[in-house]
Amino acid sequence: MTNTQSKPLKKSLLALLLTLTGTAFTASAQEGTDPGFEVAARSDRSDRGFIDSRVEMTMILKNAAGHETTRTLELRTLEVPDESVGDKSLIIFHTPRDIDGTALLSHAKILDPDDQWLYLPSLKRVKRISSVNKSGPFVGSEFAFEDLTGQELNKYDYRLLGTEACGELTCDRVERTPRYEYSGYTRQIAWIDRKVYQFRRIDYYDRRNERIKTQSFDDYRQYGDVWRAKRIHMQNHLNGKSTELIFDEWHLGTGQGEGDFHKGVLKRLR
Repeated sequence: MTNTQSKPLKKSLLALLLTLTGTAFTASAQEGTDPGFEVAARSDRSDRGFIDSRVEMTMILKNAAGHETTRTLELRTLEVPDESVGDKSLIIFHTPRDIDGTALLSHAKILDPDDQWLYLPSLKRVKRISSVNKSGPFVGSEFAFEDLTGQELNKYDYRLLGTEACGELTCDRVERTPRYEYSGYTRQIAWIDRKVYQFRRIDYYDRRNERIKTQSFDDYRQYGDVWRAKRIHMQNHLNGKSTELIFDEWHLGTGQGEGDFHKGVLKRLR
């Protein structure tokens, strides 16, 4: 495996920072309009009650020729129980060295643009980010920022497509349509298992209704009453590239609070 620290990485990070966005929606999903909503709601609500979490992860980027590069980062999350408000999250980059200490704080919303702040250690300043485009690449990966956030239940319309086998499990197949007009996708098709109600696969479709990416979730582990995948893989069908997230052990209920997700903490992170 090869670790690369290059100018293209810096450009990718800059592209991420310039395209991070707030989220605006025209209306919230209506319960009971389609059985697909109930399937999605059951999955979403099975994840409630973790309070807060911390996890270290490795991101492995692979190009079409099989060449790999890596990033390491940490994700911290504060649960917001109110379904009309999104969770709060903090992403901190550790490697490569040229982005070590860069941090992104997000306060997700449902009907309004997200509040987001970026800390750049090279400039020693916190910058508020405002944009409407969430479809840009996340640090040069095959994940868009939209793929890593914005999973709140009421950000989509749902339609149940049927039930089928997914590996050794049985899954409900649900189409979800982003309500956000600036989404990079017209629709997504998700497979949600009937055993522990977790996502096993998501296909993403662009504005030409072409399947462009597939996200898969593997090796789920149970932490208290919630489940977390140890590996998440994103395959881009257009360029042959892929990105894999490998998570260390999740730590839930660590005692983080509102004060740990305030923009004032960004300059103190190391």
